Amino acid sequence: QEQLVESGGGLVQAGGSLRLSCAASGRTFRSYAMAWFRQAPGKEREFVALIKWSGGSTYYADSVKGRFTISRDNAENTVYLQMNSLKPEDTAVYYCAAKLGSSYYTRVDEYTYWGQGTPVTVSS
Repeated sequence: QEQLVESGGGLVQAGGSLRLSCAASGRTFRSYAMAWFRQAPGKEREFVALIKWSGGSTYYADSVKGRFTISRDNAENTVYLQMNSLKPEDTAVYYCAAKLGSSYYTRVDEYTYWGQGTPVTVSS
């Protein structure tokens, strides 16, 4: 059974950092694009960052470019999101997602597998 499990969320002050992890299991995700999305209260889920499992190419939403870094550890089947210079507007539940393919997928409905989410709260 395919499973994505996020961890690493929490409460941090503005300007601080957090690192989120997404552990993938149940299948080989080597041909999958792995992404992070987030959903703030009362808002739609939005794309944050993506990494292609093969080759490691990355893509970011403009709102996080230069502050967030997505990476992966193939041996551990884990994807990370390093978040620096956090702002109160980054407060949301962060979700890991997986999509078979090698393009740059940014829409929620394109993704097949989702984690349960990990909450991030940035205080001002």
